[in-house]
Amino acid sequence: MTTVAVVGTGRMGTAMARSLSRGNLDLILYNRTPSRCAALADQLGARVVETPAAAAAASDIAITMLADGPACEEVWTGPGGLLEGASAGKVLVDMSTVPPDVIRSFESAARERGAGILDAPVSGSVPLAETGKLTIMVGGSAEDLERARPAFEQLATRVVHIGPLGSGASLKLAVNVLIFGLNQALAEALVLAERAGIDLATAYDFFVTSAAGAPYVGYKRDAFVDPDNTPVGFTLGLTQKDLRLILGLADAVRAPMPQTRGNLDLVEDAITALGPDRDASTIAERLRALAGEGVAS
Repeated sequence: MTTVAVVGTGRMGTAMARSLSRGNLDLILYNRTPSRCAALADQLGARVVETPAAAAAASDIAITMLADGPACEEVWTGPGGLLEGASAGKVLVDMSTVPPDVIRSFESAARERGAGILDAPVSGSVPLAETGKLTIMVGGSAEDLERARPAFEQLATRVVHIGPLGSGASLKLAVNVLIFGLNQALAEALVLAERAGIDLATAYDFFVTSAAGAPYVGYKRDAFVDPDNTPVGFTLGLTQKDLRLILGLADAVRAPMPQTRGNLDLVEDAITALGPDRDASTIAERLRALAGEGVAS
């Protein structure tokens, strides 16, 4: 039986662990705050370990799903870090949304220990993660991908080898340009329709069936139409973090990003007004407030 470790049990990590637990896999969990994974481990029949190194040592495939680059640095290279537990035959996978140079900085140490290494960020929501319907974009060697495939196939309906190490992370940032652009376009379109006297739900349902009705538009319906009764899916704070990463990569490769820069400005305004922990869909709430204040954009 293949043993898989999930290192980082936030919203996405927890959802991925639930999906993995339904496969023919032995599951190990680690979280920097142990209490956050203890109850989950009891539910799933998983083992909890005390360090990332222990997670890597005890597993065939160790997956990190963390908030940002500094968290990855700490978990991979800090005391008791993932790389300390790496050895021949294992594969270490980062699924976080971070700059491509983060995973590349770990490659030499992983290879010295004989371990494989992949960046494999995902496209899809928390519900898609829990039901094994993500899309995974993989950077690294084809050989390492094949070794990680038992876990990937439990998590995703589509696994795509993008290219060398770091290319998955780069593509994930490009994908998020579209996601955040859609999020802002949805908010603007919805507020425009509302202020023109159109019912909120009626307008949204037309958006879903329109030419712009991407999967994101469909699964974010409740967040936009009934936000008070819909759990947070992706926060404004994480949106801000990802937009800054996107613009950092854009600056490095000299890609003009005028719309994305405007999106970041509005997200940062919404965070100032509403705080970082609200769902990204609350951009619409902020636009309503700006309309009430008579603020032109």
